[in-house]
Amino acid sequence: MTREYHNPVLLNESVDGLNIKNDGVYVDVTFGGGGHSNEILKRLGESGKLFAFDQDEDALGNAIDDPRFQLINQNFRYLNQFLKFYGIREVDGILADFGVSSHQFDEAERGFSIRFDADLDMRMNQNNDLSAFEVVNNYAQDNLAGVLFQYGELRKANAMAAAIVQTRKEKPIKTTQELKKVLAPFLPKGKENKILAQVYQAIRIEVNQEIEALKEFLLQVPKILKKSGRLSLISYHSLEDRLVKRFIRDGKFEGSAEKDFYGNVNVPLKKVGGLIVPSAEEIALNSRARSAKLRIAERI
Repeated sequence: MTREYHNPVLLNESVDGLNIKNDGVYVDVTFGGGGHSNEILKRLGESGKLFAFDQDEDALGNAIDDPRFQLINQNFRYLNQFLKFYGIREVDGILADFGVSSHQFDEAERGFSIRFDADLDMRMNQNNDLSAFEVVNNYAQDNLAGVLFQYGELRKANAMAAAIVQTRKEKPIKTTQELKKVLAPFLPKGKENKILAQVYQAIRIEVNQEIEALKEFLLQVPKILKKSGRLSLISYHSLEDRLVKRFIRDGKFEGSAEKDFYGNVNVPLKKVGGLIVPSAEEIALNSRARSAKLRIAERI
């Protein structure tokens, strides 16, 4: 069954960035509704190959019937492992769109959206044990505050965590509506949705271990990309974008780029062009595109 997904963000720009070869091997590590994958297949020749990853079982309903295509129901943090399973050691290009899919936001029972009341879930892989319920009800106060501050960049993270812990002593916080009620004192008029979005983002990132998965994925890229192979990455919040930008520039997440004996910077990637953001026209058609940032890199 094909599920309803919205238009992919920065579609042409991100696929253009791959500089697709007729007979190349490519990977779309965030398949979702298949929008980016379909565009890649349009540009591939008969001998080309496209692998796609998605940990959400709902995405399997969008699998593309094409002999050049293979969909893998796994998190992209296992990129190298599963490509090797299919006999692939190197690829010509990798595309990733790190945003939560519109489908996930629009499925009320998944608990991703502030618009609906639902059980606290937020799992992209619905087979995982860790859910938003576990984070909200079982994390120690300091750990919960750390999640809200680090991943949501919330100034009142400590007070919010204290309020959550105090409330759950009486009974578990089971739904998104119950969580909103607990946080109501921290939601100034006119900023309710903005702050709630930050809270949801923080919990979602923790539930799905998104930052750890992104780091693991990026560290594999230089080993998998062929020389002159392209990387096309779309981020939606500053935490992701900073990691992507830093890795492209320095080949690592902390410290300075490595240098050779002569003092020349020794990094695996070089950026291609500058930062690309959606046009006003695209944002008008899809409001979720407004925070998207595309960075393109090439294997040196």
